[in-house]
Amino acid sequence: MLLNKIVNHGLFFYLMDRQRFEQALMANMGSFDVELSKETVTQLGAYYSLLTKWNDRLHLVAPCAAEEFATRHVLESLLLLRHLPHGAKIADIGSGGGLPIVPCLIARADLEVTMIESSQKKSVFLREALKTVERVATVVARPFKEVEPPDVSFVTCRALDQFMTKVPALIDWSPEGSALLLYGGETLREQLEKLKMGFEEFLIPLSDQRFLFVSTDYTD
Repeated sequence: MLLNKIVNHGLFFYLMDRQRFEQALMANMGSFDVELSKETVTQLGAYYSLLTKWNDRLHLVAPCAAEEFATRHVLESLLLLRHLPHGAKIADIGSGGGLPIVPCLIARADLEVTMIESSQKKSVFLREALKTVERVATVVARPFKEVEPPDVSFVTCRALDQFMTKVPALIDWSPEGSALLLYGGETLREQLEKLKMGFEEFLIPLSDQRFLFVSTDYTD
């Protein structure tokens, strides 16, 4: 009897947490100029629930409230969509817990994605996440520098370990003619300027110091 009460109590808060997450998506999507169907919100909720279950073991993201995860992680990730045409081919580097690319795949099943993640354990999570949300993508469990660049037009990156030290290598690695879409702040802007990389910057809603940087050209 006591065990059943504990289990039911935990299930109640688990369901409430997911409900808060989904409500936060609906309440804030307008601020990000994103429109999500009820089905998409439900799938994003399933992804959030799965990530929450795995997070204690794999440290996929820093712990945060459901509302913060909805805005700071998922809606922020979906800002990519306005820069990706139908059928866009994308390489996502350091996919980790699936941000930013899994939410984008949930919202846009037309995207062709290769996720490159050096951690074997996190790669297992990514495959489970794809299965859960019924999406198809390629997961490569190796550091990007050891992988032959796939035939893509876009390269995305949000939370690569030691990111700032790897930016030059990431630029060199990216397929010729591809656009880079990178998340970061002032430090990343300075790095891109030093590398003489042309880019546009888009301030992330609800933030005054985080940006999405979209490359326009790169010269040696």
